[in-house]
Amino acid sequence: MDRLRVLTLNIWNRQGPWEERLHLIRAGLRELAPDVVGLQEVLSGGERSQAHEIAEELGYTVAFGKASTGRSGEAFGNAVLSRWPMVREEVFPLPTGERDEPRSLLLAEIASPWGRLPVFVTHLNWRFHHGAVREQQVQAIAEIVHREGPVDAPTIAEAPEREAGYPPILMGDLNAQPESAEVRFLKGLQSLGGRSTFFSDAYEIAGHGPGYTYDETRNTFAGPHHEHPRRIDYVLVRGPDRLGRGKPLVARLAFQDIHAGVTASDHFGVYAELSVGSEAAG
Repeated sequence: MDRLRVLTLNIWNRQGPWEERLHLIRAGLRELAPDVVGLQEVLSGGERSQAHEIAEELGYTVAFGKASTGRSGEAFGNAVLSRWPMVREEVFPLPTGERDEPRSLLLAEIASPWGRLPVFVTHLNWRFHHGAVREQQVQAIAEIVHREGPVDAPTIAEAPEREAGYPPILMGDLNAQPESAEVRFLKGLQSLGGRSTFFSDAYEIAGHGPGYTYDETRNTFAGPHHEHPRRIDYVLVRGPDRLGRGKPLVARLAFQDIHAGVTASDHFGVYAELSVGSEAAG
């Protein structure tokens, strides 16, 4: 319990051999043992979603947040799996830029051993030429995280109505590369709409290599789209804070293995370990 272990994965809804992929996702979670998981492209037929299927026998609590309704009539959205109880769940719609592609941001507040842990999971517009839409979406996300996230503990006197807690974590498939305007905005490297924010990019800080999470050269499920390899899935954390919490210590790709021609998804996941206290201070 000396680090917070988190993971994000776009599960590719039920495309491909879902039952085989489900087995690989569960196996990967058993091996990595993350404390918190963010999932995208999750389908839900009511009270039970693919996230609930994944969580079976693994001991996670589940939150699901709808973004849209799929052709099958099922809800399509994001999910959070947590080792600890969730004390709040809320879904925020994101700007669409007048495109017919609804997206949302799921907030799951978790009662962690280090206090309130706000986890946000999202999945942004996917088309290459929708950068302007994604820019609107990340500005909305930054505003929501700032409004809903906890205050840094040493400055709690400035806003006593807001509980101190762990720095907010933002995970998901942003469908944008690290050098894009939308990701640069989240990392504090440029402003958008006269506003700025800052999140640490766990893989950039603690990972190695290009970190491509969508790679047709290594994942046959990504091949049919003929898209160039790129890093589009992220674990981001607003920190580290003054208590040394939230510093990325480890980051690597996950779910890369191929079993009889099958991978867990058309995306690779991102696994990260974040500091929980004084080990990151200074």
